[in-house]
Amino acid sequence: MRPPHRVLVALLSLLVSLPAFAASPITVFAAASLKETLDEAGALYQRDHGAPVRAPVRASYAASSALARQIEDGAPADVFVSADRDWMDALQAKHLIDAKTRRDVAGNALVLVAPIKAKTPTIVLKQGVDLRPALGADGRLALALTASVPAGKYGRAALASLGAWSDVRSRVVEAENVRAALQLVARGEAVLGIVYASDAQAEPRVRVVARFPPSTHPRIVYPAARVAASTNPQAAALVAWLCSPAGQAVFRKHGFLPPK
Repeated sequence: MRPPHRVLVALLSLLVSLPAFAASPITVFAAASLKETLDEAGALYQRDHGAPVRAPVRASYAASSALARQIEDGAPADVFVSADRDWMDALQAKHLIDAKTRRDVAGNALVLVAPIKAKTPTIVLKQGVDLRPALGADGRLALALTASVPAGKYGRAALASLGAWSDVRSRVVEAENVRAALQLVARGEAVLGIVYASDAQAEPRVRVVARFPPSTHPRIVYPAARVAASTNPQAAALVAWLCSPAGQAVFRKHGFLPPK
């Protein structure tokens, strides 16, 4: 049996260590296209900031539009990473993010993809391009929701810029987010799809058949910020870390571009 003073010392040591283990996780609401990237970045952040239990990062992925609305409704998020500036601007206008912590953390490119097993030829995306021959008699073109989801809005803008939107709009199938659109192509349910270059890199069942010129759509930028209602002291630190050399290396690894 241990002497009483040794038992007391052991109990005191345990109590001193409890705050580190009781730290709240950092809850990140992030655009669906960021899944592999933020999963890895979160793990690295945990490793570099003490024992994992001190700063666990938990991410929830969906369309930026859906996540912004959830934050408006009071969802308990600490950090928001959007796939465009519009949804971050909307939250900032309502004072729902901490503007002082806002940073652009990544950029991206827009590509046209086809199933890896399809014999779709490389397509030149120039003014007046007609995608109907590549779609065939009844093939579909997959996009994220074109009225609200960033990838869908970028895709529609690119097609409109090339004069191709009116020809294919009746052939478009819209998905709730860019990863859902990607899966339609990966499963062969859509002949073509418009997604981010990073999405195409993450899915081995598709291949890129064309890359949209940057001039055809608004610049793709991913801003991040601490959610104003968050009380987690690590939230702002995580946003800053995503801009660090270590954080940026993860984005580059997964096919993202620099934010500027």
